[in-house]
Order: sequence, then structure tokens, then C-alpha cells
Amino acid sequence: MSQNPPSLRPDLAPAARISDTPRIGQPTIGMVSLGCPKALVDSERILTRLRAEGYGISPDYSGADAVIVNTCGFLDSAKAESLDAIGEALAENGRVIVTGCLGAEPDYITGAHPKVLAVTGPHQYEQVLDAVHTAVPPAPDPFVDLLPASGVKLTPRHYSYLKISEGCNHKCKFCIIPDMRGLLTSRPAKAVLREAEKLVESGVRELLVISQDTSAYGTDWKDRDEKFPILSLARDLGALGAWVRMHYVYPYPHVRELIPLMAEGLVLPYLDIPFQHAHPDTLKRMARPAAASRTLDEIAAWRDVCPDITLRSTFIVGYPGETEAEFQTLLDWLDEAQLDRVGCFQYENVDGARSNALPDHVPAEIKQDRWDRFMAKAQAISEAKLAAKVGTRMDVIIDDVDADGIATCRTKADAPEIDGNLFIDAGTEGLSVGEIVSVEVDEAGAYDLWGRL
Repeated sequence: MSQNPPSLRPDLAPAARISDTPRIGQPTIGMVSLGCPKALVDSERILTRLRAEGYGISPDYSGADAVIVNTCGFLDSAKAESLDAIGEALAENGRVIVTGCLGAEPDYITGAHPKVLAVTGPHQYEQVLDAVHTAVPPAPDPFVDLLPASGVKLTPRHYSYLKISEGCNHKCKFCIIPDMRGLLTSRPAKAVLREAEKLVESGVRELLVISQDTSAYGTDWKDRDEKFPILSLARDLGALGAWVRMHYVYPYPHVRELIPLMAEGLVLPYLDIPFQHAHPDTLKRMARPAAASRTLDEIAAWRDVCPDITLRSTFIVGYPGETEAEFQTLLDWLDEAQLDRVGCFQYENVDGARSNALPDHVPAEIKQDRWDRFMAKAQAISEAKLAAKVGTRMDVIIDDVDADGIATCRTKADAPEIDGNLFIDAGTEGLSVGEIVSVEVDEAGAYDLWGRL
């Protein structure tokens, strides 16, 4: 999994929503948050707890009494990035606490960086706090230290990630998430809704629903009243009045019951579904359902109910044993599926993954060639789909208005940081970040749109 873009990296951008300067004598903590939005939510929770205990949040290494590095360990390249970030924090600050997915391998971390103060695993909030208390004792002032009602956020004010569960029950051979984060554990619906209500009350206009397996939400409850609790949760979230965007939706049959909510406007007409591949033999080697043809039928059914639905997915090329014929099947499937947003990874071994032991690993140069061909096709599809939007009018949410008056926006088809943007370069006086406005599209590129008010 790739690292967060710089604008989602609190160590690289002033994203934390704590505007007050530290008081005299206040202990301060810095944070480096790597990996996916789920890890970013963990970082927000840790900082919120620390802020409630009177710690200040430092935007840089030099101003911090200690630094927490929230790591990613999904791929070997992500592990290398995490080790680099730990090393940088040690060099710049010297007092470093490590947590997150790579923290599940403490010997790996301390072998490379023996001077770290402590190592904790993923979502071990109490252990992180204990490590901070040991390194930097708290010194709260209850008359001065105030915590925003929405907690500490590492995203802009107008959107927020809403994590509804942790862990995963799937056994994909290329993935070690269940080993690092455990099996599916869903948050109580009342807790999720309470958090969502507070976020909307604080000005959040878009809720990005995330988990390891969003469509499986609540299926770990043995005494549940409904078979698929994600359906009522989505309906309740949609009633709050904010945009609700669904991420990491595994394509179970009951996903079709979410589509009417999108057609009604309760939930954004957007599905982020990790298909991974299309050839049945490749999918079997991945230990994933091998029903790509039926998936095409499902996609057609979704579009019948909600023609405006945007479909996003990620794929792996160069998986062990992938033949040229299997890869060509993936390209042909992509031609038929006509997905709106597509990401692609070249297969990497991950320490502990069962796919490492599979025969016939694909050479690096072939993986690169297939990635290039896949992305060229995906770009052509994206370009054609966006060109068809020229002349239409749509609602957009404003993410930024720069000093030159250029507004960076997103349509309902665009998730922050991973999809495209819509730009407005005239008449933006008076627009504010977080505002939702109607725009006419007058130009299209391969991934982005341009429009006018």
C-alpha cells in the first residue's frame, strides 16, 4: 500500500487542527502517520487522547519532546518507508515511539533502530499512551488545556474518515492484515453514529466510511437483529445531511441493497471495491472468489438501479503464476467493466504472506510492462468517461482556494487524495473551503475536470 500523500502526512503538512500555541511548560508530542486512512484515524485517536491529557501537538520534530511514528507494514516497500521515517525522526529528535502495523514486528524495528523508546502494535492505544507517559510525563492544566469537541483531526475541517470496524476475516494469500490487525471487530452502531453526529455538528461535510471490509460490518455480532448491519448503518449515516462515501466494499451479493440508497441520494453514488484481478485462476491463487463474469453482471445491475454510480477499484498485476493470457483476460474484463477510477499495484512479496511460496514468480520487467499496459487502458477509459461530462452541471465540494483564486474541488465521483479533481479558475471570490456549489463542466483531461460557476 502506498504512503499517504503529503497533504495527509501530519509530519509534512500542518494538518492538525490545534491552533493554539503550547503554553509554558506544556509537554509536546509530534506525530508521523504513514499508510492508509485507517492508520490516519488511529493517529487522530492517539493525538486526541494525548491532547485531552494536556499534551501539546508539535508540527515539527524540533519542537517536540518525543515523536510517535505510526507505521505501515503491508508491503516490503511500506516497511522500508517506515524504517526510513523512524530513522529520520531519531536523527531529528532522538526520542521516538513506534506504533502501527509494523509494530507487530518489534524485533524487526529494534534490529534496525535499537534506540527507539518503545514499540507497540496496531490499534494498541493504551500501550502508546503508557509509552508516552514514561518518556514524557503529562503536566495538564485543566483551566487552559481545551480539546475541540470533534477531537484532533489530521484532515481538513470539511471531511473526515469514519472507521467502522477493525480487522478482516478474509484469507487472501498476498495479505497479512488479519495477522497484524486481527479478525473483524465491528464498532457498535450507536458509537459510530454518535461520532458521525459530532463530526457533522463540528462542520464536517463529507464522511468517508472506512474499514478493512466495510460490507461485512456487523456480521461478527452473534446476536445481531439484521443479517447485514451495514445497510441500516448506511441509511442512518445518510440521514445526517453530509456526503457519505463508502470505501473498501467487498463485493458480497448484499452490496446490491446499498445501490438504491445511492439512487435516492442518501449515500454518494460511489463504490470503492477491491476486485484485484479478473482471471479465475489468478483469483484462486489469491484465495479470492473466482467469479469475475458474475461480477460484470453485478456491475450492470448496479448501473441499472443507479446510472450515475462511480466505481473505483484496485488491481494487482504480476501475481505469481500470472500468464500473459491471464493478464489479457484482465485487460478484456476492464474493457467490459468500464470502471471509472482504477489503481494498480505491481505484486510484491510481503514477509509472512502465503503468496511468497507460490511458484512461477513474474520477473520485474514483465510486471512493469503489464503495469504500463494496464494503466494506459485505465487512463483511456477515464479520459473518455470524463469527456462525456463536459457540458453537464454537477455539485462539487471545495477543498482549497489558492492565492491565485484557483479553486480545487471534488465531484461526488472523487474521493480525496486518490481520485481526480475539478478546478475552477475564475469567479471564485467569496468561495470557502468546505462549501458545496453547482458547477458546469467545460473541459476534461485524463483524470481531472475544469468548470465554471
